Amino acid sequence: MTPAALTGGFADAPLQSAQAFRSILQAMARPGTIHDLTGALPPPPLSVAAGVALLTLADPSTPVHLAGATDTPAVRGWLAFHLGAPLVGAEEADFALGTWADLQPVSRFRIGQPDYPDRSATLIVAVDHLEPEGVRLCGPGIRGAAQLSLPGIPALQANAAMFPLGFDCLFTCGTRIAALPRSTRLEVL
Repeated sequence: MTPAALTGGFADAPLQSAQAFRSILQAMARPGTIHDLTGALPPPPLSVAAGVALLTLADPSTPVHLAGATDTPAVRGWLAFHLGAPLVGAEEADFALGTWADLQPVSRFRIGQPDYPDRSATLIVAVDHLEPEGVRLCGPGIRGAAQLSLPGIPALQANAAMFPLGFDCLFTCGTRIAALPRSTRLEVL
């Protein structure tokens, strides 16, 4: 482990993790809304939002999968020091991190079981653009409709069609985060 792995975590973990958890909860409860996450400086290529989300949601009992460019020695060392979360293959992950392209095929991630739909993966997807425009979102937590710039629309539509099974997504860009729970329906405009 390098000395750089020891830096970049929360300076005031109880306060900052509580604030981040509230923002992530708000994003999940209101799909299509964009929230800011700050308080940590993870190593590249992780965005601030992705690093803060992992610091807030993962721990030594939550397996994490690093896909593509996120699977670096610096990221592995940072996660080992700050979380102690085990790094696993895609099929075993509670959380998977990467770009949409790196996470393909998304069919390899857990979608839960009929009697335990909560035993599914959450994908933390790094995107270059996160704006309230693009595909139309409908469903629980959305008054009327919302819009969000999303990759992989057909796969996300297929995921929503499996509800209550399916994976959930957190989309991150810089310090911004938006959520797409499996209960959200997508309509291309």
